[in-house]
Amino acid sequence: MRWNLSPDRVPTAWFNVAPHLPAPLEPPLHPGTREPLGPDDLAPLFPMALIAQEVSTEPSIDIPGEVLDVLRLWRPTPLVRATRLEAALGTPARIYYKDESVSPAGSHKPNTAVPQAFYNKAEGIGRLATETGAGQWGSALGFASTVFGLECMVYMVRASFEQKPYRRILMETWGASVVPSPVDEPDHPGSLGTAISDAVRDAAGRADTHYSLGSVLNHVLLHQTVIGLEAREQLQLAGERLPDVVIGSCGGGSNLGGISLPFVPEQDVRLVAVEPASCPTLTAGRFDYDFGDTAGLTPLLPMYTLGHEFIPPPIHAGGLRYHGDSPIISALVKAGRMEAIAYPQSKVFEAAVQFARTQGPVPAPETSHAIRAAVDEALAAKEEGDERVILFNYSGHGLLDLSAYDDYLHGRLTD
Repeated sequence: MRWNLSPDRVPTAWFNVAPHLPAPLEPPLHPGTREPLGPDDLAPLFPMALIAQEVSTEPSIDIPGEVLDVLRLWRPTPLVRATRLEAALGTPARIYYKDESVSPAGSHKPNTAVPQAFYNKAEGIGRLATETGAGQWGSALGFASTVFGLECMVYMVRASFEQKPYRRILMETWGASVVPSPVDEPDHPGSLGTAISDAVRDAAGRADTHYSLGSVLNHVLLHQTVIGLEAREQLQLAGERLPDVVIGSCGGGSNLGGISLPFVPEQDVRLVAVEPASCPTLTAGRFDYDFGDTAGLTPLLPMYTLGHEFIPPPIHAGGLRYHGDSPIISALVKAGRMEAIAYPQSKVFEAAVQFARTQGPVPAPETSHAIRAAVDEALAAKEEGDERVILFNYSGHGLLDLSAYDDYLHGRLTD
């Protein structure tokens, strides 16, 4: 069972959660002076339109028509009820997922890559530098860059560069240049923190280049709210007023924010962040100001962190291997508005295979964290005899991550 909306139903404004947060966010700090950042401090890296969105308190922000024209290539995305998974679990719960795998890059990431490329092009920038973990963000920015005629340089976490060659090929097909990170340590597995350092160095050293980030920052989560806005309308078409729980996997927080932030004002809706046990930022980290990268080049952000020098093990969910989290997500967890749980990757792949064998689609390792939590929610509902409504974000497919399934299915996956 699925619910589709026509292309004219793509949201025309992003939902800004800032007015609905339990308390105003603390400002980012300059990495040198430790004083609050101003727009001029960020101008070498970002276009002014994105800097304005970063600090906006307006309840909604209009989406430019040129951006909508590109988003309509695949949006609105379907809302699907996982009836076969429900039957396999024997649960009275109703499980819905928002299928973001239908984008050109196969994930939710183009939702922010497209507006970021648009705003940079409008400001006269000709080249973007970025990092990528599993390759989904790099793929998305490669696609968006070619749409708007920009060059794209991608620093890919070395562990993923070696694990996921087809992600690299996809980026290169869209015209991006891809190198493993860290560039100066060929034996280092890398992390999102090291790749961010490489990309920021690149952007700071060239006048024609801006830095582009696929998660963490406020404007990135803002762009992703098209997911939750569409899901709210589709749930009504399915006869559901609101979900009881909204679930998303969490590395930096973009897909989680996209599905959950439009539900923040609904106090009866539980929000759940799911992260890997090997990189348990929200469940085992501390809330503090920390750098967003390993080298300490970025602004200091108020967030849950494992320490910017933390290097996670090279698990297959490369997009979740980040030492910090979005300030917005961190603020919600700190205030108790959002829950956080962590799973080892063996439990995650167990749920992923069950989902593939019941529903059909093969999920990305990152997405599988949300599926694991949805399965556990459904089993808890079965235990309690509760007809709860579960919504999770199917943030991307795993068709370019089959080596991870090969490891799981043949006993080579370790926790």
